Amino acid sequence: MSLKIYLVSRPCFDIDVFLSFLYDQETSWTRSTNITAPEEIVETAGRVCYMSFGKNQSPKTNAEYIQHLIQMEHESVLEHVNWSFLLTGVSRAFTHQLVRHRVGFAFSQLSQQYHDEKDAEFIEPSQLKEFPNAQAAWQRAVKEVKESYNEILKSLEEFETKVGIGMQKRESRRAIHSIARSILPNATETKIFVTANARALRHFLKIRGSIPGDQEMRQVSAELLKYLKVEAPSIFCDFDTNLLPDGSPVIVQVDMADTSTSK
Repeated sequence: MSLKIYLVSRPCFDIDVFLSFLYDQETSWTRSTNITAPEEIVETAGRVCYMSFGKNQSPKTNAEYIQHLIQMEHESVLEHVNWSFLLTGVSRAFTHQLVRHRVGFAFSQLSQQYHDEKDAEFIEPSQLKEFPNAQAAWQRAVKEVKESYNEILKSLEEFETKVGIGMQKRESRRAIHSIARSILPNATETKIFVTANARALRHFLKIRGSIPGDQEMRQVSAELLKYLKVEAPSIFCDFDTNLLPDGSPVIVQVDMADTSTSK
């Protein structure tokens, strides 16, 4: 199973409500054109801090305003926008690292305690294609694990009558799956629902998207960046994707002064 990312929710900016706030404050706002909801949310959140509207508004465009915030490391306003992604075709090895990003992230992952993994798929590292002996050993190992998992499940059919007496059926099934899942490898495919704000995503891309020795992490980072570049180009304008000699993606961060602020 190959990596696939679904963007399932995005920020929504209610301009009418915000304009009513400005009306109550007896001021106005000169909006930039052709910008996205996340970019407007970040700009307005920043401007509220100084009430830089009306005669107090700087001539900066939205892109220039956001670029200035990032350059000055005033990134708290980026936390007001977040996206939710559903990731499939990723390994447990990947998610074990991903869930270490707690600040600004929320996770809901497929449970091996409740989900029967007898038909589980496994994420094969693409680098193995260049090493036939290693690839054969890897494929042999996951095949044996899958067979053993199913054998363990079958052998535990009498669990409820011998061990799980008094347990509700739901809990006895969880106990059975907990025993069987203990042999599943990090390569087991999983699905995870991820919500993160813009500041957290920038940090993630910076430190995870550039690790040469972790191809899966770089691949996920590159796919996320494709979405984010469309969703909020000004917020992620200083990130780009290059290719390593093996053709796999790597995230690079460029100097904000070298990025174009034109939309």
